[in-house]
Amino acid sequence: MMISNHMVKYQSSELDMTFGALADATRRGILEQLSGGESSVTKLAEPYNISLPAISKHLRVLERAGLLSQEKNGRVRRCRLDAGPMKEASDWISRYQRFWEQQLDSLAIYLDKLQNDQNPEEDGTK
Repeated sequence: MMISNHMVKYQSSELDMTFGALADATRRGILEQLSGGESSVTKLAEPYNISLPAISKHLRVLERAGLLSQEKNGRVRRCRLDAGPMKEASDWISRYQRFWEQQLDSLAIYLDKLQNDQNPEEDGTK
């Protein structure tokens, strides 16, 4: 399958927004709260010692990254987690996980060989 340069840039931009949104502890905390179900902005703000306008800024970052959606019902804004972009980020990270697992496997083989070379009587040769 051939991927166009435009598609790569779009996916990169989406990942940049996801990782940028996840880079902040407050935003990760908000997403953690939302993993239990939708919540009002006021309820989301409770654990943090910051103003409602500051919480609203965090919510806008999460919304632009596609990680949450907001719905206004009267005076109450309710937020809901949209985890799709996190799946894409997880898939991206998993490619590198396989790389590091291969590197660690190679290191283990090297260390076993090194140890056997230093202690030949343990493997039955003298």
